Amino acid sequence: MNKQHVQAAVRALDSKKAVNIKIIEIEKLTTLADCFIICNGTSSTHVRTLADECEAAMDAIAHPVIHREGMDAGSWILLDYGDMIVHIYNREARAFYDLERFWKDGTELSTEEFLENK
Repeated sequence: MNKQHVQAAVRALDSKKAVNIKIIEIEKLTTLADCFIICNGTSSTHVRTLADECEAAMDAIAHPVIHREGMDAGSWILLDYGDMIVHIYNREARAFYDLERFWKDGTELSTEEFLENK
């Protein structure tokens, strides 16, 4: 897991007031990615704003998105960076899909660790 990538994404999401940011390390469980970053916004506009800010931050460190899903819907946006996947939900979609429960065998990392020394 590339900590610089995770830190850039988490800081970008936090800067736009993402709600309940979770980082789940999954590299020992799957080849999908090394980790998931999961958060939610308070409206469809906020969800899109979070995705835009995350993409801008990742572009700034020369790690552009490989694939994105859901930009039009605004209830769940997925940003795939290869080594990590960022899931940005509205509150209802996050509760419905409950990825934290599905990936409970992963290791949850401290979000604060990635926000230190801003």
